[in-house]
Amino acid sequence: MNSKIEKLVENIEKVIVGKQEVVLKIVTAMMCGGHVLIEDVPGVGKTQLVSALAKSVDGKFNRIQLTPDVMPSDIVGFSMVDRSTGALEYKDGAAMCNFLLADEINRASPKSQSSLLEVMEEHQISVDGVTHVLPRPFMTLATQNPVETYGTYHLPEAQMDRFLMKISMGYPAYEDELKIMTNGESALSAKDLESVMTTADIEKLMEEAQQVNTAQNIRKYILDIVTATRNSELIKLGVSPRGSIALLRAAKAYAFVMGRDYVVPDDVKAVMGEVLAHRLMLSPKGRSSYEDSSAVLAAVAMTVECPTEAG
Repeated sequence: MNSKIEKLVENIEKVIVGKQEVVLKIVTAMMCGGHVLIEDVPGVGKTQLVSALAKSVDGKFNRIQLTPDVMPSDIVGFSMVDRSTGALEYKDGAAMCNFLLADEINRASPKSQSSLLEVMEEHQISVDGVTHVLPRPFMTLATQNPVETYGTYHLPEAQMDRFLMKISMGYPAYEDELKIMTNGESALSAKDLESVMTTADIEKLMEEAQQVNTAQNIRKYILDIVTATRNSELIKLGVSPRGSIALLRAAKAYAFVMGRDYVVPDDVKAVMGEVLAHRLMLSPKGRSSYEDSSAVLAAVAMTVECPTEAG
């Protein structure tokens, strides 16, 4: 693993026990400037994970608890008249930060959800004809509870497509949960963590991650997987070109996190489910034959020949 990344991961793991693979995926998304949707049941540490990442990097962290009465202006800010000058003055919203935690995003109204589209895609905010550029790096980490549907709004496909990854944390392993219980009140929380990186460090690492070499057969492998999702009878709507680009970026970033300057097929496989599964719309046959879109994706990917060499 990259030594700097390893230091970051170790710091986060002071709070998040037994979830190194999930932490690595979150850091991978950060390395390629992507956004993450964390979907899981309450109480497994979604918010704590995001808070630990933000505290580990010396950047600005904002959290907004999304509810039906949250307005778009709460997220992107608004303009008001300065009484002393008579000019319009922009007031920051929650999105003007490095790390935005959009807690329970599916509880926000469609109007408020749509206000995040420009923020996530363009990394900027347009209010009253004026564009405000967000700080770098910028990352949206949203959470949602898939079990409780009362008072929630379905995330539209356009919104889902802007998340580089959709991650599920899952319950901790038996021994890990025993450790969590044993530590009890003495355990660290995210607010106790010290920063181990600056935003300048993150930007430099992101630039290095972009330089990771990807052989032509790896690119073809990614495209073959994407094409297979478009032609499968299990899938009604396959992965878009945005999805294929996202998988390439994520595979390069994962290789970098693992300490390599080239991508191997295992890097593609490692991030494929998180990057592509939420972009699929299953056919009736797919829904009846498999548990979820991740299972369908795994089945479809098995039909694609894997390259034997990275170069």
